[in-house]
Amino acid sequence: MSFEPKITLFSCHYASQQSCAEKGKELQQLGFPTTITLVRVPCTGKVQVTTLLQAFEDGADGVYVVGCPVESCHNVKGSVRAAKKVTAVKKALEELDVESGRIEMFHLPRGLHPEFVAAGVTMDKKIRTLGPSPFQS
Repeated sequence: MSFEPKITLFSCHYASQQSCAEKGKELQQLGFPTTITLVRVPCTGKVQVTTLLQAFEDGADGVYVVGCPVESCHNVKGSVRAAKKVTAVKKALEELDVESGRIEMFHLPRGLHPEFVAAGVTMDKKIRTLGPSPFQS
């Protein structure tokens, strides 16, 4: 039986706005994994640590955040704040003896870029290698 991961992506509205054209059909055509659920947020800096942890509790095998490039964040420091929160969750996972690689942060340019799809493919491969979340009963 092959493992189909459940991955939650919290993406900055600005980093993902063109990526959601035609209800994500264009993303699928470019090879974006169907295992990823995209949650668009106004700014990744507003995503709380509890929200990231809740994604795991809600069944995600992996979580990642896509924010603006640090030097050109639409909300000035939002992606920097998001990266700090991702780091905090990595540390919490390590304390629980869970692979910290189950959560990642990517700083990507605005629009539909190959990097957006590549980040999704990277996370899909990584989570397939790690296997099901230990938080699943």
